[in-house]
Amino acid sequence: MALNVGDKVIFKIFRYDPEKDKAPYYQDFEVTITRKGMMVLDGLNQIKWEQDPTLSYRRSCREGVCGSDGMNINGMNTVSCMAHIEDYNSDVLVIKPLPGFPVVKDLVCDFDDFFNKYYAVKPYLIEKVPPPGRERLQSPEDRAKLDGLYECILCGCCSSSCPSYWADPDYLGPSALLNAARFVLDSRDDGSDERLDIVNNIHGVWRCHTILNCIHACPKELNPTKAIAALQKEILKRKY
Repeated sequence: MALNVGDKVIFKIFRYDPEKDKAPYYQDFEVTITRKGMMVLDGLNQIKWEQDPTLSYRRSCREGVCGSDGMNINGMNTVSCMAHIEDYNSDVLVIKPLPGFPVVKDLVCDFDDFFNKYYAVKPYLIEKVPPPGRERLQSPEDRAKLDGLYECILCGCCSSSCPSYWADPDYLGPSALLNAARFVLDSRDDGSDERLDIVNNIHGVWRCHTILNCIHACPKELNPTKAIAALQKEILKRKY
């Protein structure tokens, strides 16, 4: 259905405050389309600023860069600042926190485990030789290997969509593994061997079952499954 300025959309939002609620529930809010191209985040702001200031969700840059506003909208993980209300072709949006993450309050999830797994893959350049006297040079061909890897905004949408991530609490997940690949494939990095040792186990690259949910969930259109396959290839190259 086409939505126009002045139309109303119902936001059916997951609510849960562990300090006072015995169980989660959904609450309906009416959002008015005030301009073409309104994002879901704009609707959430309208609710918080005009209807219910207790509604909790994360937001920051509103430009699809910070990744803080990851959530599930009509069954699909995305970031609310990149989700156009009109693209859902519906006058009802069901908005939930990211699946598989503990809920802190309403749409706010606990990301401690997610970031601990990110830190575990050592997502930074590792040097084993003295730094050069000038910048570290990289050929255009080597730089191109990082395309589709460095753009990750750590929104958690891919890991939250992964059944293996739900089933195995120790699985690093597609986001951490994609970020591991970003540095393993970087020609300027000297830490590939130790990083590959970290991911070369049943809770690392070998837990991926190529279900491909992560690809469909990524709001930046990245391919974590391809990155995981690249890590597997690098492991086998070093082994044989």
